[in-house]
Amino acid sequence: MVSIVIADDHTLVREGIRALLERAPDIQVIAEAADGRQAVELVKQLAPDVLLMDLSMPRLNGIGALQQLAAQGLPTRVIVVSVHRDEAFVTRALRYGAKGYLLKDSFKEELFLAIQAVARGEIFLGRHLQDLDLDNFIAGKAELPPPNPIDSLSPRERQVLQLIVEGKTNREVSQLLGISIRPWTSTAAI
Repeated sequence: MVSIVIADDHTLVREGIRALLERAPDIQVIAEAADGRQAVELVKQLAPDVLLMDLSMPRLNGIGALQQLAAQGLPTRVIVVSVHRDEAFVTRALRYGAKGYLLKDSFKEELFLAIQAVARGEIFLGRHLQDLDLDNFIAGKAELPPPNPIDSLSPRERQVLQLIVEGKTNREVSQLLGISIRPWTSTAAI
């Protein structure tokens, strides 16, 4: 039996994936998460075999969650289920520890194949990604670009960064975000 946690910020997507997986006799969905932080916490608490996770989520995106899971050495294998088909998203997800990557327009049979393969320790890429040049990357021969530190920022941190890039002062940032300047500047210094 393969235990699964589903992480996606869209309730309908989570419920749809759960409904599909509950039909399989060898798969058990044990929890759902609506954001990356919750996904990391559930993986720490429940130690599922596989985490199905979206990349675009609030509070902590999928890349940030992958980084946290890897840093904590958690054994759960991650399959990214995303709308992002760009090679940069796929390579980033794989670099940070994803063992599978499916697009949200994949067939249900492909989802089952991905879960089985990743649970066995294999890497699985959906059929829509076969045209990407990832062979060298997967074989470990590709030269990886340095990690992008922005990937680990929360949506709120990205908001702050955007305001700073726009040239806003500390006072303007705190006013625009509705927080007092003292917490904003002490947080920014960390």
